Amino acid sequence: MMQGMLGHFKELDSTVEAIEALKKAKLGDLTVFTPTPRHELEHAVDGPPSPVRRWTLIGALSGAMFGYWIAIWASEYWPLVVGGKAISTWIPYTIFGFEVMVLVGALSTVAGMFVNSRIPRLTMTVGYDPRFSHGDYGVWIACAPEKHAQAAEILKHAGAVEVRGER
Repeated sequence: MMQGMLGHFKELDSTVEAIEALKKAKLGDLTVFTPTPRHELEHAVDGPPSPVRRWTLIGALSGAMFGYWIAIWASEYWPLVVGGKAISTWIPYTIFGFEVMVLVGALSTVAGMFVNSRIPRLTMTVGYDPRFSHGDYGVWIACAPEKHAQAAEILKHAGAVEVRGER
């Protein structure tokens, strides 16, 4: 079971200050709770790039290949010979390949977003408080029990209204 400290903040600036201080101290992994996405918090957390872009790339390339394949397969299976021209050429199928690429790429982006954000979440996130959905901010740091005092001191110094240990 995860253990850590939760800091409850009223102001955005003090939340950003706490995040930067906790990252500098390297006490553990951070989870930030916010009622709305804020670029200040995003810059303070400075997370890795999203893996959803890989889902989009793989889906788009697969969609383009499938679009070309299905169009060529259909024209080979039901040929329409006009003036002795070749039955399967790639130029007329580019539009269909592009449309299927966009469709499958968009659907795989949505699927990647759901998979990487773990939606639906069947259990409540550790450290979540309903106040974080009503305008307050929360910072939860997963750390060992011997580092709780140091994490609590950093959170209080940054301006936390309430600091408590979470399990």
